[in-house]
This record gives sequence, C-alpha cells and structure tokens, in this order.
Amino acid sequence: MGVVEEWKWKVEDGHLELEPPKKKTKWEWLPPPVDRPVRVYADGIFDMFHIGHAKMLEQAKKLFPNVHLIVGVCGDKTTHAFKGKTVFSEQERYESARHCKWVDEVIEDAPWVITEEFLQEHKIDYVAHDADPYPSSHDGAEDDVYAYVKRKKIFVPTRRTQGISTTDIIVRIVRDYDDYVRRNLDRGIPAKEMNVSWTRVGASFLLV
Repeated sequence: MGVVEEWKWKVEDGHLELEPPKKKTKWEWLPPPVDRPVRVYADGIFDMFHIGHAKMLEQAKKLFPNVHLIVGVCGDKTTHAFKGKTVFSEQERYESARHCKWVDEVIEDAPWVITEEFLQEHKIDYVAHDADPYPSSHDGAEDDVYAYVKRKKIFVPTRRTQGISTTDIIVRIVRDYDDYVRRNLDRGIPAKEMNVSWTRVGASFLLV
C-alpha cells in the first residue's frame, strides 16, 4: 500500500510552484520486482507537449529507484474519435514524447483502453497516471479507462500540474487572438495562411 500526498504542481504568474496537500489518499499496489528495472507505462495524447506533460513523466520515471519508462501516445484516429481534434499531428506528438529526457521508450498509436494482452505484450509492471477517473465511451462498460489496472493494483497515481494543460494553452491563444494575429502579420505571415481577412470590426479581425 502507498500513501499519496495530494501535492499538486501549479503555474502561478509564470512560475511553477507546489500547492500544499489538502489530504492524503491511500492506494494499494503490488510490490515491485527487485531483480530488474521496473517497467512503468504512462500514456496520453501529449498534444502541444508542455511542462505539465514533462512533470507527469518525471514523476513516473521516479516512482521507483530503477524505472524503465514506457510512454504510450495515442494516434490521430483514436484521439480524434475519443477526444477530438489535436493541434499537433501524431508524428509530432510521438517525437515530442520521445525527446523528453525521462522517457526510455515510446509506443506509437497506443490503445485508448489498456488490456491484459497489452500489459503482457509490453511486460508492464505498473501504469502511472493522475488518479481522477477518465471516462471512455469505448464500449460503455467502464466509466474510467484505468479501472482495470486499478483493480489489478498496478496503478500508481501521479500529480497534475495545475494551471497548465493543452486546453489552457488553447484558451490563452483564443483569448488573445487579435494580439497573436497582429504578431504573426508583423512577422510576415500571410493573412490567408492564418485564415483571416483584412476586414476589421473595431480592433478585431474577421474569420473568412
């Protein structure tokens, strides 16, 4: 059994800080192997790879003294079907994960739901992810894609980095849309390439 303090990384005024724990959560997991590296699997979309992704993978890498970290990155077909459109292509997302210093191995086109066959094929000892339930409409049978590995007691929780996610980054861009359009126009990016017209309403550009 492990006791996880709910410390969370957060981004505050551009600085990365640790948020104090509000509670401790008990998780049970099987004892790790001692005669070889522990094979930990962490999966995700990893769109617009950012510090939140890197901190999650660092935690997974440091779960045990000797970890071989395997990172599964879902491909475009799976991601678009279950989560929606991405900014980066699957190849860009694969390479972003592969170039993170904590990562030992990348599995491309990773499955949305982890099965026993997948665990056996890749000799996975533990699965690392934040502990919140992650709903899936894969077959309607589970409301958490990690339910199976949690029941097997091979799930180890990581901490989310508050204030930074792919969604947060997209919100920042959309919120300051006009500023970024002007920035790119000043840098010589054609308006047509950004799908904007020269027509203005007040200080705003219109989509074409």
